[in-house]
Amino acid sequence: MDIICVPLIVSVVFSIMEGYKRIAEKSKHRKGLIAVIPIIAAGIGAVMGIVLFYAWSASITAADALTAILVGAASGLSATGANQIFKQLHKLGIKVEEGTKDKDKSEV
Repeated sequence: MDIICVPLIVSVVFSIMEGYKRIAEKSKHRKGLIAVIPIIAAGIGAVMGIVLFYAWSASITAADALTAILVGAASGLSATGANQIFKQLHKLGIKVEEGTKDKDKSEV
């Protein structure tokens, strides 16, 4: 249970950044808004790290608040890296879809 904070922070930040990216893509200042995603992700992760440290200290492997901030920020940045995995696979022509589709009953 000591390391639950990392996947938790990565998942939450990834979801928030996907929503932010969809909103930013509709803006006329798209490039500038997209460029700051890693900074925002690190900030959200840092805030989550400190909140987890004080609210649910058993979930984070940090001895002090500064370490909690750094673990959170690194986890937030990991979310942007996770996004790049899917982006690079798409560039290689490998399609990754969300969820699974049920097979047609006639194929069984």
